[in-house]
Amino acid sequence: MNPMFKVEIIKFSNITELPDAWSSKHYNDLLELMDYDNVNDIPSEELKETCLILLSENEPEDAAAIILKYIFNDRLNDGQIANLSNEMRDEKIWEEYADLSLHEEFFNASQLLYETYNGKFPFPEAVKFEFKVSTNNEEDLDVFKSQTEAPLIRLIAKGMPENALIKRLYHEQLVGEEFNEAQNIIWQLQKEMKDSNSIIFSIISSAYWFKDLKYAESFEATTHADEVEN
Repeated sequence: MNPMFKVEIIKFSNITELPDAWSSKHYNDLLELMDYDNVNDIPSEELKETCLILLSENEPEDAAAIILKYIFNDRLNDGQIANLSNEMRDEKIWEEYADLSLHEEFFNASQLLYETYNGKFPFPEAVKFEFKVSTNNEEDLDVFKSQTEAPLIRLIAKGMPENALIKRLYHEQLVGEEFNEAQNIIWQLQKEMKDSNSIIFSIISSAYWFKDLKYAESFEATTHADEVEN
């Protein structure tokens, strides 16, 4: 029998930018990619503003292509970049692209474009939430030791409405023995604190998957790890 856990939502917030998604080095690299002269002369505190200004001098689709080329380099070919740079104007690629492993990076690209063009790209919607998982037996927490994402999503989903998107799209994975998509659905995962019978987790992901968790109250549920090691 799978162990029972108590889940308490501690914090839930909507965010429009992921922590450390863009650094001074990233802005520096983008400026060099756009052939900006004397990048090294720009004070670090002005790199972002300079980068956004230079991006904005391009047509939105061209700026999107520049950012996608920088992020994905040889992972996307020129034809894919050309198509996606046009689709990004109207579509939330970080929700819709078939390869989930690229979603977090698509979100970062869209976020920078949204900021550059003052809303001409889709509004970036992500969530960050913190929750406590408790059990009566410390050994039960071993389910989260490896491939943590799969058992965590299975547990969290049980506190969400039956019509929640993740339940509808991944019903078989939630009840089954293999959930390969889990590690890409959760973009960032941290264990904030652990004691003898509880762990506090922090998750960042797309609002697409977890927006319904905002209204969840404390609940009890079981979970299980994947049976197949990837």
